[in-house]
Amino acid sequence: MTIVNHFEILDDRFKRCVQTDEPLEQLWTGGKWTEGPVYVAAHRCLYFSDIPNDRRMRWDELNGEVSDFRSGLANYTNGATMDRQGRQITCEQGTRSVVRIEHDGSVTTLADRFNGNRFNSPNDVVVRSDNTIWFTDPAYGIDSPYEGFEAPREVDGEHVYRIDPLSGEITQVTSDFACPNGLAFSLDENHLYIVDSCGTKYPSGQRHMRRFNVNPDGTLSGGEVFAECTAGVFDGFRLDNKGRIWTSAQDGVHCYDPDGTLLGKILVPEEVSNLCFGGPKNNVMFITASSSLYRILMPVTGASYYDKPAA
Repeated sequence: MTIVNHFEILDDRFKRCVQTDEPLEQLWTGGKWTEGPVYVAAHRCLYFSDIPNDRRMRWDELNGEVSDFRSGLANYTNGATMDRQGRQITCEQGTRSVVRIEHDGSVTTLADRFNGNRFNSPNDVVVRSDNTIWFTDPAYGIDSPYEGFEAPREVDGEHVYRIDPLSGEITQVTSDFACPNGLAFSLDENHLYIVDSCGTKYPSGQRHMRRFNVNPDGTLSGGEVFAECTAGVFDGFRLDNKGRIWTSAQDGVHCYDPDGTLLGKILVPEEVSNLCFGGPKNNVMFITASSSLYRILMPVTGASYYDKPAA
């Protein structure tokens, strides 16, 4: 192990993934638990949440200012992503739903119930190139009033679901998670990585990432453990354009090679919840961590899922 500035190098391959003299910048602080970063190129902005304060914030790339986007109206938004049409898809823990923010600012509810029962509190979401929407549904937002509204569970567990874009049909695709959290597709979309962050609730709980095969009919198979978290638990994560996985952890951002090797870490002075790539070249990593938003310029670029032709 070698530590250079705020980088921990565990494998020589990591030296090609970071610029060790590049500073880690704190862009904003003052939140209680920041989450859900998503970069919107058309706006030259990064949107992120301060969940306990029910704020959706906007960092402006052009002037560096942070402003309230939906203060008091964010519905305790957690994970967010973009669809192929350039619209934000977000998980609202307050409304226990997955919604789409249209180009005119209106909000469309995509999913709030399964078999007539309300979801727990949708947490993170990704969109595949066939426009299907996949999201996790742990109970963090209903277990207490801190990040939502305390309420009884109506579904039979904490699962992962898929939304068909044409019919709106919702399908449950997993049944053996304790607390499903972050998720992302491999570059070829043949695999889906899903975090189980049960360790945040139970000391002996799961704190790993699993890898599933995505079958042609939209079902999942396999599900072997891809990586065990070495510091706290994994939460949100993203891939770069070489298929490496950059994931949140207690001590920073951990980078895994597709072969499962932990290559190294970006050490962050606060517990990391999530991250995304953005900027004009998609080589800026934005990191939400406890009370703050950070940025670091990278020599790698984020995965370009939207370059794939629509299925």
